[in-house]
Amino acid sequence: MTASRKVDGAELSGGVGGAAALRPLLGEVLAALEDGAVRRGGPIVPGEPGAVAAAVREALGRAQGADALRELVAALAYGAADPADPGCAAHLHCPPLAVAVAADLAVSALNPSQDSWDQAPAATALETELLAELAESVGFPPGRAAGVLTTGGTESNLMGLMLARDQRLGPDVELNGLPRGLRPRILASEVAHFSVQRAAALLGLGERSVRPVPVDRELRMDAAALADAFAEAGWEGATPVAVVATAGTTDTGAIDPLPEIADLAARHGTWLHVDAAYGGGALFSDWLAPLLAGIDRADSVSLDWHKLGWQPAAAGVFLVREARTYASLARRAVYLNPADDEEAGYPSLLGQSLRTTRRPDAFKLAVTLRTLGRDGLGALVDRCHELARHAAELVREIPELELHCEPVLTTVVFRYAVADPQRSDRVNAELRRRLLRSGRAVVGRTELPGSGPGRVRLKLTLLNPHTTEGELAALLAEVVRTGSNG
Repeated sequence: MTASRKVDGAELSGGVGGAAALRPLLGEVLAALEDGAVRRGGPIVPGEPGAVAAAVREALGRAQGADALRELVAALAYGAADPADPGCAAHLHCPPLAVAVAADLAVSALNPSQDSWDQAPAATALETELLAELAESVGFPPGRAAGVLTTGGTESNLMGLMLARDQRLGPDVELNGLPRGLRPRILASEVAHFSVQRAAALLGLGERSVRPVPVDRELRMDAAALADAFAEAGWEGATPVAVVATAGTTDTGAIDPLPEIADLAARHGTWLHVDAAYGGGALFSDWLAPLLAGIDRADSVSLDWHKLGWQPAAAGVFLVREARTYASLARRAVYLNPADDEEAGYPSLLGQSLRTTRRPDAFKLAVTLRTLGRDGLGALVDRCHELARHAAELVREIPELELHCEPVLTTVVFRYAVADPQRSDRVNAELRRRLLRSGRAVVGRTELPGSGPGRVRLKLTLLNPHTTEGELAALLAEVVRTGSNG
């Protein structure tokens, strides 16, 4: 037998020696993060996309051996869009809390996988406890709910619609052979997340099975239109498999009328899935939590704590009201969760997830909740909501800008006003790109439902609770300055 050959840089992060191996590397990473941020000097690297790609290629060329870590971390930080910068306010892309990032480091170092108890004993127990807490915070009956940590709203929405399909049609249904009266239909607002259509396609229901329900000016689902959609399904011989309500639309943060939607879903015996990936953060806030009244009546719920929870991605949560409805996901793999192991008291989470290998993303959230508590996180949510209200007031006061609607959560939708509506979309789209090229601001873009010109809007998604009113004013002044110079 030959002795193992020492390879520089191949030290392991676990075991009793893991911390010692990590310590000097963490110093290098932190120094490189700081160096990259200083070089960037703003929310995003200035210039064209090609310049960023060239800088990455150059860094890859320089990165060799012991210098590779520092070189590439510095390049990543320099070329990042930094959500901790007040000028970076385009997306549901939060600046993570330092304590959550530190907790995530521990998970990466230990590298547990939650597909079997013997790979993640403590993490298995911790996720189970955390999910019970979160289920109660949603209002689900204690001891009856089930769930799992997910990669985010897309995976959670897929799981919700999968269980809805299985409950209504059965897990072994042959979709091509369904009689006309069982043709599946999913009812969701016309501004529901695109993952609803994607999930329908993946589940074999087809994207055309998703029936878009009209919304009002604030982009909330019209409950009367939903009632009409149920009636229409009956006339067409279709079967509503699920209703998807949105609690926090991506564009305006709108929250659908959950009590009315729950009434209609119950009346028609249809599964209700609430996509609260964005709006779920309101559960932490005494001020905003009433907006989610009715979420406790859902059959399944999607939450994302890498939005209004300040966690590093991924930190999605999927919950079902009744654990028995999870049955179609149950799987037995003899090398992971043999029945006799479970009978002997070794629990498995394999049947809770669509994934097999799965890191313990619950850990950073558990650390955050124990560090800040519900009140601490609620204060961060309230602060971001206050910033959105203040930004809306500033927009109203600036003649060159036009507010679309009052903010519901932390999103402000507006546009740079142009006299000619035929030019409005082009002007606002180009204004945003000029801001990106300048490196001074990252502002979002969306389009309102409908047809014709004049639908493009700019968007601020305010998830940095440390942003000041002065920094908000400066950001909007930069938008106006850039627009006027166009």
